[in-house]
Amino acid sequence: MLNDLISDGLTRIRNASMRRLDTTKLLHSNVVESVLKILAEKGYIESYNLIEEDNKKFINVVLKYNEHGKSAINEITKISKPGRRIYQTKDEIKRFKNGYGTVIVSTSKGVMSGIEASKAGVGGEVLCTVW
Repeated sequence: MLNDLISDGLTRIRNASMRRLDTTKLLHSNVVESVLKILAEKGYIESYNLIEEDNKKFINVVLKYNEHGKSAINEITKISKPGRRIYQTKDEIKRFKNGYGTVIVSTSKGVMSGIEASKAGVGGEVLCTVW
């Protein structure tokens, strides 16, 4: 049994990206779906859709590559882990990689990017960084 579906999902995306796979399948959770929504909005993945097999929900993720076959995701890293949660206030959330990267934060108003969290005036748990 998995304790951290977010870490598992990020690892599956990272591994599929390194192997140049077109799609990968993740276990479903609402938080994972919210993270994928942000990744799709920011252009790191093509799309995702929900599928159900044997009464279990999965998320099929279509990865994005450029014309040279290079992945849109250079690095995807889990920051807050089950053994060590990382929280930041709205003032502590900073731009990542000079604006080229994205910080994904779980706030009281839902999962959002770091820029959106700063504009909304909320802090929260830093889930991951992507660039």
